[in-house]
Amino acid sequence: MSKAYDTIKVEREPNILWIILNRPQRLNAFNNVLMEELSDILDTAEKDPTVRCIVITGDGDTAFSAGADVTAFPRATPVSAEEFSRAGQKVFSKVEEIPKPVIAAINGYALGGGLELALACDFRIAAEHAELGSPEIILGLIPGWGGTQRLVRVVGLPMAKEIVMLGTRIKADEALKRGLVNKVVHYDKLRDEVREMAKKLSAGPPIALKYAKHAINFGTQVPLEAGLRLESSLMALTFSTDDIKEGLEAFMSRRKAEFKGK
Repeated sequence: MSKAYDTIKVEREPNILWIILNRPQRLNAFNNVLMEELSDILDTAEKDPTVRCIVITGDGDTAFSAGADVTAFPRATPVSAEEFSRAGQKVFSKVEEIPKPVIAAINGYALGGGLELALACDFRIAAEHAELGSPEIILGLIPGWGGTQRLVRVVGLPMAKEIVMLGTRIKADEALKRGLVNKVVHYDKLRDEVREMAKKLSAGPPIALKYAKHAINFGTQVPLEAGLRLESSLMALTFSTDDIKEGLEAFMSRRKAEFKGK
């Protein structure tokens, strides 16, 4: 992963890949280049067996991401706007569908597309000063990168309508109460807190984690019986892995399991 990027920084730790959105002068807002580079690094990470957990954060202590770079909006047409929306949806769906855990380390503002990116992640840990929101409505817009869909699934219909239709910004502590984030910590402890979670996930059984993510994300989007059948099928597949043998042997021997992802 030595490829150079213009709008993201990449850092490696054992089994953990940090993706840092790197447009601080624009509050890490998304332009086409950033979207393309995020898509590229996700593809690379998915193929790399040494990456067991991915962390996405923003550069600095001000913004995770302020969303789309609106400076391009005045030139947009309905056709180009739909293309821009679909392109963003596809990249954020990669985050949701990648068969590895993804943590959003929300280091500041997560607004508009920034919130939509965080919603596509499996876990969200926020700094105390972070603010989350969907302010598109004040521009006469609505979210276009999955916000109207994933937000409902995370916080429920009433709160999703409040955030989207009123453009309400939510402080980190309120986001925690609403279930929008998993944990809130002081900014100085954010990276360490995220690292600890990433280490725990990285030590888990990769195949079982992949199936668990798939079952939770997509089994909840179909009727219950279909979701239950998906769960049964994926649970049964874990019995074909070496990891379940290792897990059972470690449990019986009262030692820590060492999962290989096989």
